[in-house]
Order: sequence, then C-alpha cells, then structure tokens
Amino acid sequence: MSERHAEPGAVNRKIVANCIDPEETRVAIIEDGRLADLFVERMWERQKAGEIYKARVESVLPGIHASFVNLGDGRNAFLYLNDARGLNLQPNQELLVQVTKTARKNKGARVTSRISLPGRYVVLVPHGQESGVSKRITDENERRRLKTVARELRGEDYGIIVRTAAEGVDEESLAHDVEVLLALWREIEHNGRIQSAPCLLYRDLGLLGRVLRDELTDAVSEIVVDGREEYENVNNSLSLFSGTDHPEVSLYGGTTPLFEFYGIEKEIEAALERKVWLQSGAYLIIDHTEALTVIDVNTGKFIGKTDLRHTVLETNLEAASEIARQLRLRAIGGIVVIDFIDMDYEEDRTLLLKRLEEVFLPDRYRARIFGVSQLGLVEITRKRARPDIRSTLTRSCPFCSGNGWVHREDTISMTIKRFLRKVSASNRSEALLLEANPAVAHYIYETYLSLWEEELGRRIFLAAVPEFAWSKFRLDAQGGLEQVERKMEQMEKWEARLVVYRTSSS
Repeated sequence: MSERHAEPGAVNRKIVANCIDPEETRVAIIEDGRLADLFVERMWERQKAGEIYKARVESVLPGIHASFVNLGDGRNAFLYLNDARGLNLQPNQELLVQVTKTARKNKGARVTSRISLPGRYVVLVPHGQESGVSKRITDENERRRLKTVARELRGEDYGIIVRTAAEGVDEESLAHDVEVLLALWREIEHNGRIQSAPCLLYRDLGLLGRVLRDELTDAVSEIVVDGREEYENVNNSLSLFSGTDHPEVSLYGGTTPLFEFYGIEKEIEAALERKVWLQSGAYLIIDHTEALTVIDVNTGKFIGKTDLRHTVLETNLEAASEIARQLRLRAIGGIVVIDFIDMDYEEDRTLLLKRLEEVFLPDRYRARIFGVSQLGLVEITRKRARPDIRSTLTRSCPFCSGNGWVHREDTISMTIKRFLRKVSASNRSEALLLEANPAVAHYIYETYLSLWEEELGRRIFLAAVPEFAWSKFRLDAQGGLEQVERKMEQMEKWEARLVVYRTSSS
C-alpha cells in the first residue's frame, strides 16, 4: 500500500461501513470529522436503480405518451415513449429496460430502454454514439484530453461517458474499465436472448460496492468495516482499481457498535431534527412538504460584532455553507426554497449567491441556484438521486394521523439489536428480558427474534408494555435462564395486560 499525502486544505474523507447485521447495511462518509453522507440499504428493500430487465409491454397509452411494462416483480414500471429509443411499442412486446427511478409510495419504478453501465472511470452506453466528459471536470486541458480518449475508446455499437473520477487517470486504466464493462454488456445481451420475459438480467453492486465505485477518491484516507466478509470484498475491489493510491482498510472488532464508536449515531439523529444550530449561535429550520423543502434562516443567539448589516451577512453566509451540507446529508432533492435574512444591499446578495455557488460545487448531484428575491428568498433545484434520509429512517406517526413522524419499526428494532449486542458482549448472561412498546415488541417477535437469539447466543424475552412510548425500551432483567423466566412469570402474574413474546424454543 502506498503512502497517501493530502494536499494542503484538502478535505479528509473516511468511509465507515456498518455491515455486521444482515438485516441492514449502512455506509457513512465522514469529512473532516463530520458526517457528510449516509447510505442505507435493508435486505428486503432491493436497490433497483441501475437494474436491467427483460420486460414485457403490458399497455401503451398514447394520451400520456407512455407505456407500462412488466418487470416480473408484481408492479408494472413506467416507460416514457421518448425513452424507448424510437421503438414502436406494442402490447406483449419484449425489450430490455433499465430502472432509472426506484418505486416509491404508490408509484412504480421508472425505466428506460437507453441502457448505461457505470464503471469506476467511465460509463458504457450500449447502442449509443456518445463520447462525453463529466461537467464536474472543469480544467479545459484535462477535458480536451479526456474527450480525445473517449473518442478513441468509443466503439461502433457503444458510446463512452468519462466520469469525474477519471480526472488525471491514464488512458490504459480507462481502456481497462471499458473492457470490463463491454464483457459485462455482452453477458447481459446473451442472457437477454436466451431467457423469457419478464426477468432480471443484471443487478448493480451491493451498497458498499456502489459507494466505493462512486465516492472513492484520493481524499479518502481510510475505509473501516465491521464485517469480515465485506472487509475481504473491499480489499478485492480495491485491487481492481489499477493505478489508484489505495486508502487503508480496517476491520473494526470493538464491542461498542461501530457507528456509536465514531459518534455517527448522534449525527444521524441530529439529521432528523427540524432545527440545525450553526457554530455562531444562529440556526436553520428545515421543513418538508409534498412539493418542496423550505429552509428558514434565523440569527438566534448570534448578535454579531459590528453592525446589523454585517451580522445579517455573516449569518447568511454561514447558513449557505450548512445548507449545502444538510441537503447532501439528508439526500434532499427537488425544489428547495430558502428564506434568508433580508439584506438591503445588492452587493451582499451577490456575495451570498457566490457563496452558494461555491458550496454546491463539490456536490455530486447537480444543483441550480436562482437569484435572491427582494424578500430574501432563494430557490434551488437539486437532482433527486435517492430517497431522502427522513423517508428512509422514519414513517408517519400512527398516533397523530400522519401530522408528525416517528422512527420506523425497522429503525427501532436495529437500535434495540445493537443495544442487545453491546449487553451480550459485556457479560455471559443466558437470557435477557427487554421491555418495549407493544407494536414494536410484536414486530421484533414476528420478524427478528429467532434470528437474534441464534446470532447472539442468548434467550431473549420481549415484554410488551402498553405505557411505553413508541421508541422507548428498557432491559428489565438479565442472568441465568431460570432466573429470568421466574421474573417473566411474576410479571405476567401481576400485570394481566402484559404480553411477553418468546420463541418456541424458549
């Protein structure tokens, strides 16, 4: 492994992957000690974006210039006719399509017949003629070099788009990337010819693999994982990146859960809050609606040092930097309206717009910034690339008819499991008795309990306590099996409404 040298002023990045639990994988990107990005994937929520299917056309609707196609997973996908490469679609017709937007809420996935395969440095576009270069590469000399390389690597039946990660990479590495992607495409084509529709032909890399492919740069100094299998996969993946100055890869083996050890759990909780405090004492309020996200900037405790004009300007400039971070961290896309504090001077508004352009420049997902209105409002549009963190980790509150939100059962369950893992690592108790909200206790019993007992090597009893709040849980007893069973029997005897869940083996 070669030694890595960060440039002065460069951002230091660390990738931390919580892979030890098969039910859920979480990957965090830490920049200069702060959480910058969070990716979550659960075992039953298949990542569909990028998947390629041999689909069957179910219906064609000229009135909306679209069709519905059967992917074989129980819900039809939506295909705009403009995305069908000029094909004259008919019911029962078979064609290869790729998912561009995952299914969400009551909407099916969106697909296209314009297929693309992303590699480390390039994107292969079968049946395309492209030879493009990422717009995020701004150096004109480098753009010309890469454009020339892309034209040389482009084939008669495929196009090439050079990714941002290719900046400074030699032609040999780019050619190797194209060879790997071409072999993959030939295999997909072959399977598409011999298999019947509807069927899945290709699934993208797992979560950690995708993050490494898309986010691994020279700024990444370390990759930390807590699962042995993923640790080996990461090392194997890095060995494929020829010419890359590989970061250090560490296998975490501590008893404290990985995200808790690095302080990431607290930052995740903070990313779900409406109020975000700034270092100066000012704060943001972030609210979501169906159509857009609204952010309000307030001076809060910040009183400035000179006069009102400079206090307002400093607050707005600081807020601009934090807003860019929050949109990325929370994976917020679509329309964002920001209510900055009113500024009376045009030059101050110009400075604010310049700051916004600067802080959004490193963002992988393109953001467009519109001018400051007389009311201090700024409109931003940001590409919606994946579900936002709030919809991933929370759900509408069952107690307030959807006017608020609570943690999803999955999220609470995994918090409880990490707690039980920590308790189990600290002693040799045969059994644990945990109290939780009845709905959460029943969900864990139906979904996870037998798996947890096998993995942790403990008998686990779940007492459903009606008085407990949705997210509340408590370890009531631990120790020998007979001791905990007596405690459980006493609870059931004296509290008639109490239900204790246990596996059949218990």
